[in-house]
Amino acid sequence: MFNLKGKVAVVTGASSGLGVQMATAFAKQGANLVILARRFERLEELAKKLIDEYDVKVLPIQCDVTKTEDISVAAEKAEAEYGHVDILLNCAGSAKNAGVLNMTDDEWDFTIATDETSVFKMTRAFAAIMKKNNYGRIINIASMYGLVGNTKIPTIAYHASKGAVVNFTRATAAELATSGITCNCICPGYFETELTTDTLNTEDFQTFAKEHVPMQRYGKPGELDAAAVFLASDEARYVTGVILPVDGGYTCV
Repeated sequence: MFNLKGKVAVVTGASSGLGVQMATAFAKQGANLVILARRFERLEELAKKLIDEYDVKVLPIQCDVTKTEDISVAAEKAEAEYGHVDILLNCAGSAKNAGVLNMTDDEWDFTIATDETSVFKMTRAFAAIMKKNNYGRIINIASMYGLVGNTKIPTIAYHASKGAVVNFTRATAAELATSGITCNCICPGYFETELTTDTLNTEDFQTFAKEHVPMQRYGKPGELDAAAVFLASDEARYVTGVILPVDGGYTCV
């Protein structure tokens, strides 16, 4: 079960953090890859590592997922290289943190463009390729903050963008269901990445996690892999529109 050999998986945000972890998880299961990010030198390093370790094909493409033209070029290159795309994992993201009373227009627009609009643009481009073969698995990485508010970090645009991704997932799942394409969403809890490490490694925040996360810890590298691999698999053919928190229980209390 969950063998992805011969499948082609597109992963955004693959130059660091969860994007690297997700690309690696797919490679372990035998998928060939298209990895996208702005930092091309990091993509090249990851591509070499995955090719050497897992004997898969990897196509690195420099791509700013907020730019329609970059995405169109990436889609054309991916289809030209492999002839099909089976899996799209929308993992790219960033955010400007501020509360509703203090956030500027620029901070809001940056976060919405990066975390919400990019998911729409990527899905529009790559679902069109999937539809040609009547097969696809779209997986959106949102956040548990797309399901609930919080009293610790004022980050209103992030909450709004991730909440939008959650319902974008449902709407896309309903629209594409008869085209052999599923669309599901993973909502991670606190995982340490380049974007979060400075916050999570403070004594104050570690105390907060122990009080508010039932498992009393952050997510560890690899603990998102099973969710992504399952939703990308043939076995998950009847699973669509699902919003799956992987958060140590944060959203259950």
